[in-house]
Parts: sequence; structure tokens; C-alpha cells
Amino acid sequence: MNINKIVENVPDYKVFLTVDEMDESTLQLRRDYPEVVEVFEAGRSRENHRILCLKIGKGKKNALCFACPHPNEPIGAMTLEYLSRALAEDDEFRESTEYTWYIIKCVDPDGTKLNENWFKGPFNIYNYMKNYFRPASNKQVEWTFPIDYKKLRFNDALPETKAIMNIIEKTRPEFMYTLHNAGLCGAYWYITHEYDDIYDELRKTALKNGVALQLGEAESPACIKLSDAIYKMSGISEEYNYLERYSDIPPEKICQGGTSSSDYASRYNDCVTLMTELPYFADDRISDASPADITRKQSIRDKIKNTVEHYRCLDRELNKIRKYIVADNPFILLVEQIIEGLDSFADAQMKWSDNPEFERLAKVSEVFDNELVSKFYNSLSTSLAARACQYELDRLKKERCEDNEAFSRLEEVYEVLSNNLKDECEYLENKLNYKVVPIRDLVRIQIECGLIVARRR
Repeated sequence: MNINKIVENVPDYKVFLTVDEMDESTLQLRRDYPEVVEVFEAGRSRENHRILCLKIGKGKKNALCFACPHPNEPIGAMTLEYLSRALAEDDEFRESTEYTWYIIKCVDPDGTKLNENWFKGPFNIYNYMKNYFRPASNKQVEWTFPIDYKKLRFNDALPETKAIMNIIEKTRPEFMYTLHNAGLCGAYWYITHEYDDIYDELRKTALKNGVALQLGEAESPACIKLSDAIYKMSGISEEYNYLERYSDIPPEKICQGGTSSSDYASRYNDCVTLMTELPYFADDRISDASPADITRKQSIRDKIKNTVEHYRCLDRELNKIRKYIVADNPFILLVEQIIEGLDSFADAQMKWSDNPEFERLAKVSEVFDNELVSKFYNSLSTSLAARACQYELDRLKKERCEDNEAFSRLEEVYEVLSNNLKDECEYLENKLNYKVVPIRDLVRIQIECGLIVARRR
């Protein structure tokens, strides 16, 4: 397999494809290569949008790749846009992989459509945040796979999740690539199997494309580090065990949703699953391992304090309009979930931060993560709350509602939240020294990492 040739041929993508554009490209690929490419409907979304799956090749092993399990993460969709065409066009490449490839470019089309207003740019923090959408955990494709662990029971898979489950059950893939990305971070990886002989290869894919490694805090205290920027792929059990140890509230009352796709796929054929996390916005301080002038413990606790203050403020604004927000408003669900779990989150992290090893001086990367990256992600909830207000205003106008108080309150809170979002983004623009990573470079990293692990399997 000539991986370098495939990586070098990635086009210079300037924008992300919309759901409709991805669907049309998928169907066009079948028209262009009918002898090689099959397309079938893997399922339907909650809004009845077709979830199209490509089947390419006739290898003895099966590989499943799917993108947009979180709908604000379209880098993987572009990776699969390129991979599917490369497999169809290049007979030598396709046959050398020894896989039959099952590829879904967008497994959550409904949620992805709610992000499309930033897909064509301009690519800056404010435009991204203003048009950002992400569902609550029990509405996320990635985290609604069935689980029966200790006292946690979940068996309410979404239709989109069931589409992935059905392919896993039928094909029993040896390799699965679940395509994710973050917003502001360095490059880092999750993998189910400990292949320490390829970790340097994975890290080099990012570095040679100008993306620094993620050497700040892990996404969750529950993450298990295998090597620098490499983590053990996890399901919900790791988070459950963390909460069981550090929270006074039973984990089964905190964990909403189910387990991950990798956890589900691991039941079949010892499936190797990879996730390559990459940023839209990159600041090299995320890889600065030099010592800062504060302990890691204090840095973590400062982050907790700032996060709690942010959501307390957001909660006060939402208290003014909650009675006007309908149950099917998609933008408010994640915000309410975070607010509901705020105290348990803070208490658990405070206890976790008592770990004696956190008395050491923090790395610059860790302080950067706790101070600025956390503010970036907190601001996404400001945007979601503002979009929730706009959703209700649009709904009332459509219904020709004459409730002047509802309009007045919603407009007032919308203005406050919109101004807060502008201020928060301006603060980040002033404090960050970020670059927007070219889409081509992000696709190159994900393609090369996927092929490295697929080959290893």
C-alpha cells in the first residue's frame, strides 16, 4: 500500500460539504464507477433523511468508516469524501488494502444541517460559534449504543445509531474508523489496541502537517493515557468508574445516554477502532511542555471555578425564558444537561484534583488548556442558548403568536446572550495566537493515520 501517494493527492479543499452535497457526491461516485461502488441506505435519520452507505472493494476483511457522529465535526466527512473516491479510482490502492470498505460520510444529517452556516466560511472563532450546534449526550449518535454495566442500563439507541449497529453486526469489521474532531486543540488519538510501535508514526502525521500535539489536559479525567497524545479508546464504563470514585451522586444518575461505537464494535471480531482528533483552530501553546508558574492543581481548580461561574450566569439568563422554550427545541438540550450536572461535575473534579501528583508545577500546555481552551468550549453553550432563543422567536412568528411578553423576554435574553458571545469571542481572539488549519492538511492527517492502523490490523 503506497500511503504517501494517497496522502499527497488530497485536494486543496477550501470549504466543507453540506449534507446534500455529500449525498450527491456519494451517488455520483456510484454513477462514475458502477463496477466498483455500491450504495445502499443504511437507515433513516429522526427527520427521515436517508443515511447513505458506500460499499467499495472486495477485500477479505471488512472496514467501517463513518463521519459526523457529532454533527459539528465535518473534517471526517471530507476525509471520507476523499478516501471513497481514491478507493474507487485507484484499483491498485483499493486491492492493496485487502478490505471491503463500508463508508458513511454523514451519520447525523439532521444535526449536521444545523451547522452548515459555518461550513463555507469565513473560518474564524465567532462565525464557528455563532452557527454551532451539538445535541445532548442522549441524542448523540456516538454515545447512544446499548450498555449494561454495573447499575447503568441503556437500550434506547437512536435510529442513526441503529444504522451503525446493523452494519457492525452484519459485517463484523476488523477495522473501524469513527471520524471526530475538536475545535481548539492539538492533535491526539484514541485507539482500542495498544500498538506502541506505531505511536510515533501517528504523531508524525500531525507534526509534518503543521499541527502541534495535544499535551494539555485530557478531554476527561477518566481518559487512560497510553503515550503522549495517545489515549485508550473508551466506552461509558471508564466515565462511570471515575464518577463512582469521585462523585457523591450515583454514576447511573449522572451518565445520560449509552456507550460508544468502539465499545459496541469490540463485541465483534476483536475490532480495532481508531479516532484521530484534530482542530479547526490551532495554537502551539497546546504542546508547550515547559513549566508554568502555577501548580496543576490550582490551574484545574481555576478552570472549575470559571466554568461554574459561566454556567451560573447562563442559568440566570435562561431562568427568564424557560417557560417559553418548547420541549423539541434542539439548541437548549445540551446546555440544560450541562447546567443540571454542574454541581456533580465540579465536586468530582475538585476531589480528583486532590491527587498528590497535581501539586507539581503545571505545564504551559495544561495552563493554556485550563484557562483558554475551557473558555472556548464554555462559549459554545452561550451560542447554543442564543440559538435556542432565536428558535423560539422564529417559532412564535411562524405560529402568528400575539404573546408580546414572550417576544419581549426572548428578544431581551437573545440580545444579552448574543452580546456576551461577541465579547467572549473577542476575548479569545485577543488572547489566542491561533491559525486556521487548512482542510487539506486535516484530511491528510486523518487519511494517513487511518491507513497506518488499518495496515497494522
